[in-house]
Amino acid sequence: MLGYNRLVRLRMEVGTGWANIDVQLQRRADLIPNLVETVKGFAAQERTVLEEVTRARASASSIQLTPEALNDPKALERFQAAQSQLSGALSRLLVTVERYPELKSSQNFLALQSQLEGTENRISVARRDYNEAVRDYNTSLRTFPTIIWAKTIHGGSKPMQLFQASAQASRDWFILFRSILTSELSRSVP
Repeated sequence: MLGYNRLVRLRMEVGTGWANIDVQLQRRADLIPNLVETVKGFAAQERTVLEEVTRARASASSIQLTPEALNDPKALERFQAAQSQLSGALSRLLVTVERYPELKSSQNFLALQSQLEGTENRISVARRDYNEAVRDYNTSLRTFPTIIWAKTIHGGSKPMQLFQASAQASRDWFILFRSILTSELSRSVP
């Protein structure tokens, strides 16, 4: 019975891990309209960047991935692509903001930027926790004695997909932070 219960517990941990990712992605999606409105007031000429962020948010929010669909690699790939597109659009928006010193000093913008950065960190932690739960689950499907339960009572048990950030999203955030660092250093050098 231990193997049977282990599979049930691990599958529940994967579902919980996915729910945590979903909560943080929704938090990010909820912050975006406020961020866009704040930037609009200072940088109206950056309309295309703002529209790109709005479109990417709509696209990312329209693709829902339930815990049951986590075994579908194509569905997970579509979901990850939409999230990567949104991350890229946000990083381009924040790079654009670097051109507007008065916006960067706005308390509203600074608070929103801080919340967004915190949310991105939470998303990273939630992805890591989800991937650890998936790894534990997938390992248990292949190891003795749990494999016996996976092949008999849990006959439909299949390995689950990891949630991976795209290489483009990582590059976009690197470019963003390099831009911010360069901007800060140029202000501090007389």
